[in-house]
Amino acid sequence: MHGGRETMSMPLDALEDPAVQAKLFADKRESEFNHHFAGLFGLLAVSFILAETDLTPRWRYLRFAWPATFLISGLFLLIWSDTELWPFGPQSWLSTLATNREVLQHKTYAVILLVLGVIELQRTRGSLRAAWVSWVFPVAAIGGSVLLLFHMHQGGMHGSHHTELMERIQSEHLSYSIAGISIGLTKALSEARSTWQDFFRRLWPALMMVLGALLMMYLE
Repeated sequence: MHGGRETMSMPLDALEDPAVQAKLFADKRESEFNHHFAGLFGLLAVSFILAETDLTPRWRYLRFAWPATFLISGLFLLIWSDTELWPFGPQSWLSTLATNREVLQHKTYAVILLVLGVIELQRTRGSLRAAWVSWVFPVAAIGGSVLLLFHMHQGGMHGSHHTELMERIQSEHLSYSIAGISIGLTKALSEARSTWQDFFRRLWPALMMVLGALLMMYLE
């Protein structure tokens, strides 16, 4: 989701160069856009989930809409994040994935979204009915959220106020992690038969809405 790694160790006089400033601003806008895009599609997914009961009797194919939002988000993150990679930039995928933890994490999240989108799409079609399938979403949500606690964000490591910027970015990502773990736990409880099952079926989409709103407010 982030650019500008090549500027992390620049001296202050180099940062005053107009070309460098323009690059940093472009990286900032790219990072914020990617977070906002993910938040928007998270909110769209929640909208389709909440409207499923009322709308799918009239439009059957609308039940595939919320898994499709995961597929679109995953494809976007896989292809358009980290624009220093080919085909947008000069760096190769293999060498960068092997040496850059931040890029590797971004592509890992893309794969998680794609896997969830495919599995939930097949569940909606009725093609996957094994008991273990219902636990993929909770496990992936919790695992991805824990991984987010170790997320590397180096795009803000420049300028005289980089410490304050990095503290804010870390705080924002911590809120995403807490929301994601809560989503995974409540989604798991919504799959288990209990007197609280209906409550958790309503709660986990509400928490997804919170996560989407947090992403939409992301600021570097």
